[in-house]
Amino acid sequence: MNFFQTVKLAIKNIRSNKLRSILTMIGIIIGISSVIVLVGMGSGSTKNITSQVESLGTNLIVANTFSSGTKQLTLDDMDNIKKLNGVDEMAPIISSSTSVKVGENSQNTAVTGTTSNFSQIRSMNVAEGRFIADLDVDYRSKVAVLGSDIAQQLYGLTDPVGKNITIKGSTYTVVGELKSQGNSMGSNTDDMVIIPITTAISLAGNRNVSTMYIKASNDNNVDYVTNEVDNYLTNFFKSTDKNHTVMSQKQLLDTMSSITNTLTYLLGGIAAISLIVGGIGVMNVMLVSVSERTKEIGIRKALGGSRKDILIQFLIEALVLSSLGGVIGVLFGLGIGWLVSTLGMSVTFSLPIIAVAFSFSLIVGVVFGIFPAYKASKLKPIDALRFE
Repeated sequence: MNFFQTVKLAIKNIRSNKLRSILTMIGIIIGISSVIVLVGMGSGSTKNITSQVESLGTNLIVANTFSSGTKQLTLDDMDNIKKLNGVDEMAPIISSSTSVKVGENSQNTAVTGTTSNFSQIRSMNVAEGRFIADLDVDYRSKVAVLGSDIAQQLYGLTDPVGKNITIKGSTYTVVGELKSQGNSMGSNTDDMVIIPITTAISLAGNRNVSTMYIKASNDNNVDYVTNEVDNYLTNFFKSTDKNHTVMSQKQLLDTMSSITNTLTYLLGGIAAISLIVGGIGVMNVMLVSVSERTKEIGIRKALGGSRKDILIQFLIEALVLSSLGGVIGVLFGLGIGWLVSTLGMSVTFSLPIIAVAFSFSLIVGVVFGIFPAYKASKLKPIDALRFE
């Protein structure tokens, strides 16, 4: 019996026990589809984070302070940091969560005080009107720029530019509305009201600058500038406690990629357990098949069939079961991944991962099919023919 005849016989035997074969493949189908979906979600998250970081530029550095002492960073200190070697641009931030009102419509949002170059550093685009200008900061102007979500919540489809908004009892004129940008660097700019930082200081009664966005002059000196800013803040606070963090986008990307990759491998490993369970199912079914077809094996051996022929036949049956499960699992995985992506989650399919997952299903078929096949090949013709 040649190879193709053996495959044909294996498919015939599988079709004669359809329900058993389907139940056997379920474990492999679940395992393959789980690997593809979970690894795809992990890869999608990594790609999404990378895209966000790269859109802001790899030369961006973020410094956060959380000093509870009497010494706090002020706008005067920002000038000193801006003069550090290698610093190209800087935007200080004073932020708080508060309610804003338009008439009787009140919404809770993040009110962020900053300077004019914040839009360039954060790659923000204005949909209507303009962004905060240097003169707004100099004259403590009561003007505001709205994120797209908060603008819709307060004004609906009406253009908000030129209209008034109330923040903590004070009236501000809306001078601009931002294009939708979504979540970026841990904040949602669509749900944000931006005002001049000098106005924010008066509003909050707090001069402490909690966050700074700093752009290095080029990608090559990012590490140098990061160290310069870190050293400045360390000397400024003169404390043994770590009361600030300074991190470049490159460091952030490396950290986040490491975390998401670890989670992806972990989820992929958990999903792979389903494949092993499916493999055990294949082995059990093949053992039952060997028991049910003992006489058939005896007749084949009596007619000249070798141990090798019997071994290959049962091994091919196990491979056909696992490969069919693998193909269906891949299709299921792609379908579920597409469904998940329609719900707003980022899913990235990788051809190498799909190939590895399918190959693993074949390996499972060989590993868990070898013992039943070997057991079948060891049967003696006389014993097999006597089997009831």
